[in-house]
Amino acid sequence: MTEQRRPRYITPEGFRRLSEEQQEIWTVLRPRIVAEVEAAAALGDRSENAEYKYGKQKLRELDRRLRFLSLRMDELTVVEPRPNGNGRAFFGAWVTVEDEEGEVRTWRLVGPDEFDVSQGLLSVDAPLGRALLGKREGDAVRFRPPGGEVELTVVEVRWSEPGAPE
Repeated sequence: MTEQRRPRYITPEGFRRLSEEQQEIWTVLRPRIVAEVEAAAALGDRSENAEYKYGKQKLRELDRRLRFLSLRMDELTVVEPRPNGNGRAFFGAWVTVEDEEGEVRTWRLVGPDEFDVSQGLLSVDAPLGRALLGKREGDAVRFRPPGGEVELTVVEVRWSEPGAPE
């Protein structure tokens, strides 16, 4: 019996970032490391050549990342976020929330392969991401991060980046 996998979604921007990383490794990083390894190998005895050993290790790490990116990108389904008529937050939406102390924060609901909390990109698989799915402006959201339950209010659901025209 084969295991049924859940589709892995990613925004076009997230897929582009992964593709750019893969391209940079192939065209910039890997050729530079290969040249460094070749130069170190030309120095002679490789058994005690730290530059050679470090270069080979770095090359293995880059190759491992390339394999990961290639396999992952084949598994991903690029989803163009589209507004829905009912104002609910779904994949790709920008959701602005306010906490009990009045602090306002905006999150974009994205796939797990592109989340970056420091950039406001929140995975739909994260507890808060799951709690925000399907919510509308004015809805209360409760979720339990480490440290206790938190209640947020959805202030706005947008389909374009805050500050950009809708």
